[in-house]
Amino acid sequence: MSENKQTVELYIEGFNEGNDAKILSCLTEDVAWYMPGFIDIKGKTAFAGEIHNDAFTGKPGITISRMSEENNVVIAEGAVKASFKDGNQLDAVFCDVFEMENGKIKKLYTYQMNR
Repeated sequence: MSENKQTVELYIEGFNEGNDAKILSCLTEDVAWYMPGFIDIKGKTAFAGEIHNDAFTGKPGITISRMSEENNVVIAEGAVKASFKDGNQLDAVFCDVFEMENGKIKKLYTYQMNR
């Protein structure tokens, strides 16, 4: 497995474990994260502020079903489940596009749809 794919797996592991340090270790200092209509942030500090969403409780369950890589771009498809504090559940599928630089995530585009 390539270094870039290993970084993406480590990043997802960090979310599943609730390990902020692991997540942040996968990012460049000037990382950018875009989720159309929801997230548009730049910088590791801003990213750290988005790791935990106050609407949720506990750790998410994120699985990757497929990863592809070409020219320092990793595309990961998968599913995420999480519990809202109000008792509802998030059950969604996603496609994340990771632009990599020196084995770290420089840009992340997240596309997500509830199932």
